[in-house]
Amino acid sequence: MSLRGIVLASVFWCCCLTLLLGQEQGEGPTNEKAQKTFKEASELERKHDAHWALEGFKKADKQDGGHCLACQKKMIKYGIELQDWKTAETAADELVAAARDPKNVALAHFQLGAVLLAQARDKHKDELFNRAHEEMTKALGAYANFPDAIYDDGQALAHLKQDDAAKARFEQFVKMRPETDPNRQRALRFISQPELARARMAPPFAVTTTDGQRVALDDLTGKVVLLDFWATWCAPCREALPHMREIAKKFQGQPLVVMSVSLDEDEQKWKDFIAKNEMTWLQCRDGGFTGPISRMFGVQAIPHTFTIDADGVLQDERIGDASVEGKLKKLISRAKELQVSPKPGQ
Repeated sequence: MSLRGIVLASVFWCCCLTLLLGQEQGEGPTNEKAQKTFKEASELERKHDAHWALEGFKKADKQDGGHCLACQKKMIKYGIELQDWKTAETAADELVAAARDPKNVALAHFQLGAVLLAQARDKHKDELFNRAHEEMTKALGAYANFPDAIYDDGQALAHLKQDDAAKARFEQFVKMRPETDPNRQRALRFISQPELARARMAPPFAVTTTDGQRVALDDLTGKVVLLDFWATWCAPCREALPHMREIAKKFQGQPLVVMSVSLDEDEQKWKDFIAKNEMTWLQCRDGGFTGPISRMFGVQAIPHTFTIDADGVLQDERIGDASVEGKLKKLISRAKELQVSPKPGQ
């Protein structure tokens, strides 16, 4: 998956949370043929066959006369993930047309705005950022207390280089969310450095490590982060382990954080393995390819590493046991320079 795809995953994850919160019973198709097609598509989804699942949801929606809300939400989800913008936008337009009460009107416009924002980042078009801003404004017009719409509107405005307006949105968002919200931490950074809202930022996340420590990506600002996705059952991951241990040892004391994210489902087996193999750097468990962090980063094969610079910007991505030392040295050198430079606003 490309770095571009990861940025879209970040937008999609925020969108996905709201879709789940807004989903209600009775949203499936009513047409008998559409119900059968929807069931088949759902089975393909469970098998992680996103392409054909999307085709099935599209067919079910058509068979249902464009009235299947559950189909449309799946079309948005996989349309963004597969960058099938026409499908995602069509589904979002259908949601907007069907929405009646203020809450659903707000959700529908937000979902259309999220599609446009992801598409704008992919195509780098101001027209699409403008349209995303318009949809977020409509969402907030229908329901003002909508943190996700405020946050995404801030991002759209930042890309349009309307920094004062973007800062105002991020300040609104910060007041509405708890300190533990990773997006709140990210918004605080965008307030002081709006240019970061235009960068390829790594998706914000927070994890609990083996020793019970809660670590958020934005807590590590100023340090380079090497994110390593692996599993005990993965032979290439086990073969790459000595290399990862060597990296952690080589750069010890430097502004680098190595964090291994396990896709193991068996917690005890994972803990026993890391203890036996003296994996003393940060360790957390995501529970599989469908885990929240794996989905944010679009991980579909392991071992898979992502290199994030001191500003939280994605700089590199590798599948397999790749040589990353050269890249790390350059980024660590820059991180050291930043440590002695005045911070923004000082």
